[in-house]
Amino acid sequence: MTATPKLEMRRVSKAFDRNPVLVDVDLTVAEHDVVCLIGSSGSGKSTLLKCVDLLVPIDRGQIVLDGRVITARGVDADAVRHSLGIVFQAFNLFPHMTVLDNITLSPRRVHGVDRDEAEQRARTLLDRFGLAEKEAEYPDRLSGGQQQRVAIVRALATQPAVMLLDEITSALDPELVAEVLNVVRRLKSDGMTMVIATHEMGFAREVADRVCFLDGGRILEQGPPEAIFTAPQEERTRRFLQRIIEAGRM
Repeated sequence: MTATPKLEMRRVSKAFDRNPVLVDVDLTVAEHDVVCLIGSSGSGKSTLLKCVDLLVPIDRGQIVLDGRVITARGVDADAVRHSLGIVFQAFNLFPHMTVLDNITLSPRRVHGVDRDEAEQRARTLLDRFGLAEKEAEYPDRLSGGQQQRVAIVRALATQPAVMLLDEITSALDPELVAEVLNVVRRLKSDGMTMVIATHEMGFAREVADRVCFLDGGRILEQGPPEAIFTAPQEERTRRFLQRIIEAGRM
């Protein structure tokens, strides 16, 4: 028997002011898989992730999580988000809260975890990702890479089934990118199911089980990383990758 996909998008479409942003997107993500979304800015990568997290309502189609249509009328979006963790390129940490308080806020206030358990869970994650000594710091005393790692830990603290990562290195100085990507490598080794929008082509080639090239709101081409990066079938994909190579980013 074929296992039920962890996450599915079935002919998902979305437009803003009649401008199509996603057009009939079909995507299946198996449990423990890492799917990387690549493409030019404005191709629909971020919108797709926000639709999965129910931050943006879709116009047509279905999104299915663990066999349940989460875009159906009457679905409790907050309940769905218990199974999802999302991290953006902006860190979105509360500046008036310590690292520990930032991480434990959602488990305590939204998920009903008691303070002791939430703090224990947070400290375990902070230690795992090299941030144990930062729990009492405020975000403005951290580097950009440290802040982004805290944002990832905050998402993990709710114990999500799927992580959605939206250009999480775009706001970082180049020397800080590696420390954040190392966190994602660890998540992959742990078997975390992830959908990642990224401009880091070398990283996508390394960690992805499947790469999807988006153009004009459509998944124009998808397949194993080696197939996409070495022998793309679509002319548009070839032109995109050629520009990446010329820019020295792959």
